[in-house]
Amino acid sequence: MRMLVTGGAGFIGANFVHQTVADRPDVHVTVLDKLTYAGNRASLDPVADKITFVHGDVADADLGDRLVADTDLVVHFAAESHNDNSLTDPSPFVHTNLIGTFTLLEAVRKHDVRYHHISTDEVYGDLALDDPARFTEATPYNPSSPYSSTKAGSDLLVRAWVRSFGVRATISNCSNNYGPYQHVEKFIPRQITNVLTGIRPKLYGTGTNVRDWIHVDDHNSAVWTIIDKGRLGETYLIGADGETDNRTVVETVLELCGKNKDEFDFVTDRPGHDLRYAIDASRLTTELGWQPRYRDFRSGLEATIDWYRTHEQWWTPQKSITEATYRSHEAVLPR
Repeated sequence: MRMLVTGGAGFIGANFVHQTVADRPDVHVTVLDKLTYAGNRASLDPVADKITFVHGDVADADLGDRLVADTDLVVHFAAESHNDNSLTDPSPFVHTNLIGTFTLLEAVRKHDVRYHHISTDEVYGDLALDDPARFTEATPYNPSSPYSSTKAGSDLLVRAWVRSFGVRATISNCSNNYGPYQHVEKFIPRQITNVLTGIRPKLYGTGTNVRDWIHVDDHNSAVWTIIDKGRLGETYLIGADGETDNRTVVETVLELCGKNKDEFDFVTDRPGHDLRYAIDASRLTTELGWQPRYRDFRSGLEATIDWYRTHEQWWTPQKSITEATYRSHEAVLPR
């Protein structure tokens, strides 16, 4: 099989490439990545001699057409994905998430190539903290930010191309990922690297916002399950029953790093901060038989801390720039 992975130098995409190379030697992987700040060529160093890397923009129609013409499967990870950044400048999110997806869909339609679309649970908006409900494949879209709205738009493009043009596609919407190779601007690696560098972790608002965490390896094994067994035209939600509030995450990071659980600061909340995400992945588990490896969030978090502790050369160049950006709009709140 010849597979094109867009955004394969990003966090989830790079881990997907690693997993594919390790578990599926019959698959030849080509990675297309623009190498923006969130894409890191070094994330692919361990498999560099086993893949083909192409530096380019997913919205480049000529490039996409050439690559798709020579592939059997496209897995589309490439996306602008940071809520804070989307509030500062939405334009890259429209370019990559909407125009990039449209460009790929036209290429796979032309060449009749199987396509899997990676998306997020943030397209559904948020849930009340005391609401027992969870997102399902039937939950109406209600995005809150330029990021989530452009991802919602990209999902709808895929659905339209399936229905109107017969594109052979599946979609997955996943809860929050964590694990190796995640940029230090993101919540969990930021807290881990803060502790490792002697900076007090930062917590938005009161820290009561809840995310449904899943280890990136579990996400990617679910993606392969959908590619292998999923029904064309369908959407599958990926989650591992990992609902945890942000304060508990920070306190657990501190504890696992040998610090006191209260050694963090509250900072001003961001605009439109979603309260709670929660995934019902029962369709994935019952219909396709998938199960997560990391059923215990604490054990997955401990493994992630160990990775960041032993890979400082990977994340150190990003750290000072990230913290300088955050300092410009975060104000520490009194307890």
